Amino acid sequence: MGIRFVLFVNKQGQTRLAQYYEHLSIDERRALEGEIVRKCLARTDQQCSFVEHRNYKVVYRRYASLFFLVGVDNDENELAILEFIHLFVETMDRHFGNVVIFINPNNFVSCDCKDTQAHDHADATVVFHLFHQCELDIMFHLEKVHFMLEEMVMNGCIVETSKQNILAPIQLMEKTS
Repeated sequence: MGIRFVLFVNKQGQTRLAQYYEHLSIDERRALEGEIVRKCLARTDQQCSFVEHRNYKVVYRRYASLFFLVGVDNDENELAILEFIHLFVETMDRHFGNVVIFINPNNFVSCDCKDTQAHDHADATVVFHLFHQCELDIMFHLEKVHFMLEEMVMNGCIVETSKQNILAPIQLMEKTS
């Protein structure tokens, strides 16, 4: 099947978005979320972004104050899931406009913000800065974030990776309302 669940959690461990692609009761979901969130939040930045838990492999990535956690089958490619998480953040950036992405072709970054992560990508340094406003966007526009996720993932399989195609239905809905 691939993806089993997607969770967005803040640093305090509060779930901001939860989407499951397999049937679990509410009690099972609550227990699973609590265990996984405690495990991921306790890890340091120097540890890898992959955790095995029960019969899942959890791939997570932290952007500022939010953790994006994706539970997958044990045979799923972790790096592909990290790219999926990154694509989702970029898609939210394009729609909500709260993630500032700086690309410096000289591989020089001057930023003194604590919530900034630098990554080398295609011979340039890409800096992602996710303002705390993003958590509010998720809370106040939860239906749009769910809609983005539903456009990208169907029945646990990634079906769309084009930001333009993901956002087109949302933009049409906004035009008509």
